[in-house]
Amino acid sequence: MILTIIVVVVAWLATGFYVVNSGQRGVVLEFGAYKTTAKPGPHWHFPYPIDSVKMVDIGQNRSAQSKVSMLTEDQNIVNIDISAQYRVKNPEEYLFDVSDPNQTLRDVLTSTTRNIIGNSKMDFAVESGRTKISKQVKMELQKILDTYKTGLEVTKVDLRSIQPPEQVQNAFTDAIKAREDQARFRNQAKAYASKVVSQANNKADQELEKAQAYKHKMIARAQGNTERFDQVLAQYLKAPKVTRERLYIQTMEDVLSHTSKVFVDTNGKNILYLPLAKHTPHGGGSGSNNKNAEVMQNPPVSDSTAPTIKSNPMQAERMRRDLRKRGGQ
Repeated sequence: MILTIIVVVVAWLATGFYVVNSGQRGVVLEFGAYKTTAKPGPHWHFPYPIDSVKMVDIGQNRSAQSKVSMLTEDQNIVNIDISAQYRVKNPEEYLFDVSDPNQTLRDVLTSTTRNIIGNSKMDFAVESGRTKISKQVKMELQKILDTYKTGLEVTKVDLRSIQPPEQVQNAFTDAIKAREDQARFRNQAKAYASKVVSQANNKADQELEKAQAYKHKMIARAQGNTERFDQVLAQYLKAPKVTRERLYIQTMEDVLSHTSKVFVDTNGKNILYLPLAKHTPHGGGSGSNNKNAEVMQNPPVSDSTAPTIKSNPMQAERMRRDLRKRGGQ
């Protein structure tokens, strides 16, 4: 009899052994109240009815989905299809603080999405705001779940679909296409403007470079003229008469090199006209000097034997005055 009792007691105690698998937690209850949480591995507790164990899978990815119609901030209706993935992060809260954590998460997901969509305009929600809305829903959803102590952790929120009602779908699609065309044309205009501005800037830079080069050229020329003038001035101070004579000769050579008519004084009453223009690079034609020579009955300049220009009366008169002045000196 005693042996039988011992065998029964040992068998009863043996029922207290249990193993917690990886990705699970064993919540030990003592007379129905929470006692401890066992991690993966072999464990023992007082057999039933003293203790009991509830296994909670904390590694399992769970999901909840919500498909509802909602009103946006600008009073438009949109159809929402949103899902959330979550897992159990606190077995104690998951088992004891909320009667149905999974249903609580679904309800909170719907209410949170409705609140965020209600504060967003339709164009933003349908076109470019999906990612931002998903992040906002995830953050608000987790905050409310922590407040309720559901023991759940949201890992991902996916806004699968957000569309206007079927009755206005075509009109909405046309509106989206028009906005896309507007954005494309604006980008093309910006690209063209950038190209034109770039070309204008390049041209402006080239003009500035030319202006700088011209500036340096003019400065160098002015400095060179100044240096030559200083050199001539130094020579003039040493020998004024000789310097004036040399300057006069150089000036006459420069002037006569640009005229096509030359008169030669023969110390007589006649002045020989030589049509040198025909024999110069600027002139034309060919022929002998004897054939083209002409004798003009004009009185010679009485006070000088230097060559003079006779291209027009005013120029000749200026040269005569210059020669008289030179002869007077």
